[in-house]
Amino acid sequence: MKTLVFVYGTLKRGGDNHHWIEHQQFVAEARTLPLYRLHDLGGYPGMVHASQDGLSIEGEVWEVDEAGLIKLDVLEDTDGREYERVAVPLLGAFADKHVEGYVYLRNIEGRRDVGACW
Repeated sequence: MKTLVFVYGTLKRGGDNHHWIEHQQFVAEARTLPLYRLHDLGGYPGMVHASQDGLSIEGEVWEVDEAGLIKLDVLEDTDGREYERVAVPLLGAFADKHVEGYVYLRNIEGRRDVGACW
């Protein structure tokens, strides 16, 4: 079974962690609904739900197999509650599709807001 996954930071093509998904299937570039903000966590971004002034985050959609999801969950430390993999609503062609992405769960106080694109 494969899952559509939205990536927005170092996992994107050309990013430092792209090797974690390079053998999965790139689908398309995409944008979220304007519900999020990106923050610089020191070399990588964290996407958080915005209580106000949400942006449409730019990223990519990948089709990821089960083994790939397990690897991504390790990278994103879902067991340690750094990120959580959740449904992420997207615009355009993906508006009616179930796409998952990683939302940052920890405190962002003092972290620089980097807008809609990493």
